[in-house]
Amino acid sequence: MRIFFTGGSGKAGKYAVQHLRDAGHQVTNIDSTADPESRALKVDLTDAGQVIDAMHNYADFDELDPGTGVPAYDAVVHFAAVPRIMIVPDGVTYHNNVMATYNVLNAAAKLGIPKVIYASSETTYGICFWDGEKKPEYIPVDEEHPTIPQDSYAMSKVVNEATARSFQARTGADIYGLRINNVIEPHEYEELFPAFMEDPALRRRNIFAYIDVRDLAHMVECCLKTDGLGHEVFNVSNDDMSVNITTDEVIDRFYQGVPKRREMGRDETFYDNGKAKRMVGFDPKHSWRNHLET
Repeated sequence: MRIFFTGGSGKAGKYAVQHLRDAGHQVTNIDSTADPESRALKVDLTDAGQVIDAMHNYADFDELDPGTGVPAYDAVVHFAAVPRIMIVPDGVTYHNNVMATYNVLNAAAKLGIPKVIYASSETTYGICFWDGEKKPEYIPVDEEHPTIPQDSYAMSKVVNEATARSFQARTGADIYGLRINNVIEPHEYEELFPAFMEDPALRRRNIFAYIDVRDLAHMVECCLKTDGLGHEVFNVSNDDMSVNITTDEVIDRFYQGVPKRREMGRDETFYDNGKAKRMVGFDPKHSWRNHLET
């Protein structure tokens, strides 16, 4: 596939881009910090003209050789965003994330690209950046859980999901949103997780979950291979929790009184990834337990 990938120089994007290239796809990395040496194109995604120009352009010099004009993209993967609150002012976070996503979806619609995968967030459920403690309405948290956040970052992601639904209704394309949990690179297990073992409360805002960046790349590939779903959103997490106490201990310490919708495994994630497994074949392989002693 010929893939237009925004944010391919970021923490999650760089792994996904390499994963897709290793799988034989042609990937154009679109990023505000991109450079030609990394086979990337620098684009301001909040500028609609730049986005549609980039999405209908040559990706590399070899595409000039056939003499048949600019080839079409088969899919768009949109990861680029201000990645959380407290990096830039709230209004800038909201404006950047909302307008960039609108422009990407609009360009894909105008150019007839049949598939878009975009990064939504665990924060849509409101728990991550709530002022004070916010407990989920039930556990484990699945895609039916209400999405009423307080912060500008999560608000932008909720709006982006609504925008994606509308573009899907307009075009009939497949548009899949990934509600990505806290992204962890392999080197971060030894750097970060010992503190989580010492104090599980550090993971409360992330619903005691995480997603290995390699498994996130795998999820992108699963979505690219799956057609015909229309608009869907998927929780993306690893199968186990990011702390070394049991499910029952987490419930006793943090979720007393929160309804439990089903029985859960001893170490099972509270960020339910069952929908992704059922609908696109998501099969995460990595765990912090392979890197640290439990």
